[in-house]
Amino acid sequence: MSDAPLCAAPNPHPRAPRYTIPGGACDCHFHVSVGPSPLVPERSYTPPDLSITDYRHMRDTLGLSRGVIVQASPHGTDNRTTLAATGGDSDMLAVVVIGESTSHRDLLAMADQGAVGTRANLLFSSNAKLDDLTGLTHRIADVGWHLQMLCDVSRMDDFEELVRSSSVPIVIDHMGHVPASKGVAEPGFQTLLRLLDGGKVWVKLSGAYRLCDPPYAEAAPMAQALVVANPERLVWGCDWPHPAISGPMPEDGALLDLLFDWADPETAHQILVRNPEALYGFPKWENARG
Repeated sequence: MSDAPLCAAPNPHPRAPRYTIPGGACDCHFHVSVGPSPLVPERSYTPPDLSITDYRHMRDTLGLSRGVIVQASPHGTDNRTTLAATGGDSDMLAVVVIGESTSHRDLLAMADQGAVGTRANLLFSSNAKLDDLTGLTHRIADVGWHLQMLCDVSRMDDFEELVRSSSVPIVIDHMGHVPASKGVAEPGFQTLLRLLDGGKVWVKLSGAYRLCDPPYAEAAPMAQALVVANPERLVWGCDWPHPAISGPMPEDGALLDLLFDWADPETAHQILVRNPEALYGFPKWENARG
């Protein structure tokens, strides 16, 4: 039995955001834990028992239309819970975690179930082994996936080399996970800003509470610097149910409000709607609505 600590559950009654959320808005980062996938002994934390129904309640309250579920580290490389959560719906896609034994046929089968990328988690333990990230990008290129990375770019000396050698787009979680106390001038964060112009990197404007304490004002300069650098390469995610954080549980509606503090309404619309369509392949919202 694992001694990984149990994470707190989020507020089951979130408030709506203060702003009007556009139709087609996408939450590009969330997790669920209830499903057929067991928790692996190697995990860093134990998630609360939350299902896709719990998530959809939160998503509907925030006024979001689409979502991308991300395989969390406690389930390792068993993606059944994550893929089951998509339900074959056009409004829900998935990012999975694969291992060395995952075959090309497995990749194609997961793509048929709504998988659009794979995640490399460099911060939390699981049974996934990550020895060759460049090789991983070559493996997923044939199925049209991207590589999503949970990493602190201020601690990755080879980050730029990885991006330049990658065969696929690279999506960086939580604004690069650089502590806000290091500031915008931190060299790894400056590298991330520069690479946003190169056509391969995307960044999630998410996880402000992983960078600093409430009310997350210290994260604003970093988020705004990313918006200035290239707003066409940014997406937003709530990171529900906010696992493995040391501070207080964030309010989901307030997290969505932050986006509108960091970007003007037109740019926020682009980040919530048009950019996820470009990155994940969601149908254009006006076409999807008929």
